[in-house]
Amino acid sequence: MDITVIFFLAAIIIVGGGLFALIGLSKKGSKYLNVDQYRVKWLQIEQQLKRDDQGSYSLSVLNGDKLLDQALRERGLKGETMGERMKAGAQLFTNRNNIWSAHKLRNRIAHESDVRVTYDDARRALADIKQALKDVGAI
Repeated sequence: MDITVIFFLAAIIIVGGGLFALIGLSKKGSKYLNVDQYRVKWLQIEQQLKRDDQGSYSLSVLNGDKLLDQALRERGLKGETMGERMKAGAQLFTNRNNIWSAHKLRNRIAHESDVRVTYDDARRALADIKQALKDVGAI
């Protein structure tokens, strides 16, 4: 075999390996999130919120928060609770205060019997959760 052919094959292997490594490193987070699956679930949550159904306000916030928590776990963020996972991934969020507000609303819904959620509260929380899902690469 000619030495130029050997160098050519070596160059192809090196470039191919470099491209493979570059593609692997360009993914967000330590694990790949199934974006299509998250988009479908997110659309279901958005469609769940109906202005004329007060029960849908709380339910959509609970489900949106649960979806975000699933994405954080799949991204490999450490923590026993969602709050701990959110702290571990704080650098991922474009607006940490908004996502914390949405999560606090979720906690109030889950733990307080007399909480009143308005349509606008739910819409705002869902918008913040949606941005957080984008930030972590889920949608």
